[in-house]
Amino acid sequence: MSQIEVAQIIEQIKQEITVDASGKAKASIRATARLAGVSATAILKTFESVNQEPSKLAQMLLESWFEAVNLQEWRTDGIPDKAIAIILEYYAHEAGRYCTKQARLVCRSFNTIGIRAWIQEKLGWTKPTTANETALTQIQLLAAIAQQMAEQEQRLLQQQQQQAEILHRLKDVEIEQDRFNTPSGHKYSIVGFANLQGLEISAKEASAKGKKASALCRKQNIEIERIHDPRFGRVGLYPESVLIEVFCANQN
Repeated sequence: MSQIEVAQIIEQIKQEITVDASGKAKASIRATARLAGVSATAILKTFESVNQEPSKLAQMLLESWFEAVNLQEWRTDGIPDKAIAIILEYYAHEAGRYCTKQARLVCRSFNTIGIRAWIQEKLGWTKPTTANETALTQIQLLAAIAQQMAEQEQRLLQQQQQQAEILHRLKDVEIEQDRFNTPSGHKYSIVGFANLQGLEISAKEASAKGKKASALCRKQNIEIERIHDPRFGRVGLYPESVLIEVFCANQN
């Protein structure tokens, strides 16, 4: 779940979020559930549990000065912004295995200045000068939310691109360092080098080329490494530059 996807969800539920003239915001159960990344049924069960055995979320709401009757009214009247903040906090950090990444993303945005102030800021809302003036439209609110989340997602994509560029540069450095550490090229056996070049070579030819490569290495004071080969026993490893000279000499 990304911030862009969250912005898309908010666009889908914008008709179910309101801000009144005094600046207080409300959202339907469905809209709140979509913000938290859970089902509306889960929140409904929380409200239903308040008169029986309150769930953990119901207890958090009751401990925040809401009353049982409030939770019942929210089913039809909408959930106030302060209660939405508690619900998001619950599904972001307190719900155990039911916690959602989406709730954490939305909660992180809201928690910086408080959900009501956050919504008002995104609306560009100021207190009306007369009783007949109202806050900006819901569409403007949701458009502002979507824009902020899209900008956050774009910054994340830019950071990922920068990291990819850094990794690419590190790879170039590793290649250059490898070239510096092996000025004569990598080392191969006679058969291994022939296979690398797509050449077929007999055991007799391999032995002859091995002798020539060994002679060139001794002449250039290059130490010959030995490895075990299941077909030929112990074979030598020769620098790429030496092998190129040996194979090219035979072609001439």
